Amino acid sequence: MMKEGINKLDEELMVKFLMGECSEEELHKVNTWLDESGENARELFRIEQIYHLGRSEEFADEKRIERAEKQLFKRLKQEEAKRYKMRRMNTWMRYAAMFIGIFFISGLSYHIYQSQSETDDLVAVTATDKVKELMLPDGTKVWLNKYTTLKYPREFSEKGRNVYMEGEAYFEVKRDTEKPFIVRSEAMQVRVLGTVFNLKSDKANPLAVATLVKGEIEVKGNRDEGMIVLSPGQKAELNGMTRRLVVKQVDTGIENWHNNQFVFEKADIFTIARTLESSYGVKIILAPDMDSTKTYTGALKKKNTVEEVLNSVKNVIPIEYKIVGNSVFLSSRK
Repeated sequence: MMKEGINKLDEELMVKFLMGECSEEELHKVNTWLDESGENARELFRIEQIYHLGRSEEFADEKRIERAEKQLFKRLKQEEAKRYKMRRMNTWMRYAAMFIGIFFISGLSYHIYQSQSETDDLVAVTATDKVKELMLPDGTKVWLNKYTTLKYPREFSEKGRNVYMEGEAYFEVKRDTEKPFIVRSEAMQVRVLGTVFNLKSDKANPLAVATLVKGEIEVKGNRDEGMIVLSPGQKAELNGMTRRLVVKQVDTGIENWHNNQFVFEKADIFTIARTLESSYGVKIILAPDMDSTKTYTGALKKKNTVEEVLNSVKNVIPIEYKIVGNSVFLSSRK
C-alpha cells in the first residue's frame, strides 16, 4: 500500500521537492497527494529524513559527493552571472543618477539635502560591526543594523521631522500630530505620526522593504511606483528592477533583530518554524503529528545556534527535534 501511494507521485517531482526546486504548481500537486491520507504524509516525512541523512558527510559516498559538486558548481555559475548582471545594472543606475542630478537636481527626492532644506547642520551616525541604538532630538528611538547610516538634524524644524537612512533600521517614533516623521531612503520614503516599524533600503539591494509592527505608516516610492498605507503585520516591498510596490503579510518575530529577541503574537508552530529557518539558515521539517491549531504568545531570547533555541522552545511547547546537517526534524513529544 505504501509503495503504491509513492508511485502515484512522479519520481522526478519527488526529487525536485526534496531539493527545494518545485514550482507553485508542483508544490500544489505534492500537497494534494499529502492530503489523500495520513500514510502519505508519514511516508514523505520518512523519505525526507533518509534524504537528508544521505546528504550528511557521515553517510556520503564518492558518487553522491560528485553529483553534489556538479550541482554546487552549476549554482555558483548561475549566482555569479546574476551578480555580474546586477553590478552592470547598478553601474548604469549610478551614471543615470549623475546625469539626472546635473539637469534635475530638485528631482532627487531620496537625497538628504532636499529633505533637510530647513537646516544644513546634519548629524551622520553609522553602525559598523554591531547594532547601534540612538535617541533623536524629538525622543524617537532608532536601532541601526550593521553597516547602516542615518542622517538627521541636530534640532527638528517646525515644518516636520525628516531623516535619511541607508541600510536597515528599526524605529520607535515619538508621536507628534503636528510634525509628521518622514524617513527617506534610496528607494522609498515612509511617513508616520507615531508608530513602530522597520525599514530596509540601500543602494546595493534592489529590494526595499518597510515592515509595520504597530500603528500605521504611509509608504511611497521615489520614482512614481505608487503609495500604500500599511496595517500592523504587513510589509511593503518595492522592487527597484520591476518598479512594483506590493503589500504582503509577514511572520511575527522576524523583524526583532534590534533587541535580540523573537517576539510571537498568537503564532502557530509553522510560523515559529519559518522564523527560525529565516534567522539560522536551516530547513525545518515538521512531522505530520505536529498540532497546527495551537498558538503561542511571548518573547524568545535569541541564541548562537538553532539547537540552543529549540532547547528553550521545549520548555514551552512539547516537541522533540533531531538535527542532521542543515536540516531540523520536529515532532511532538510523546
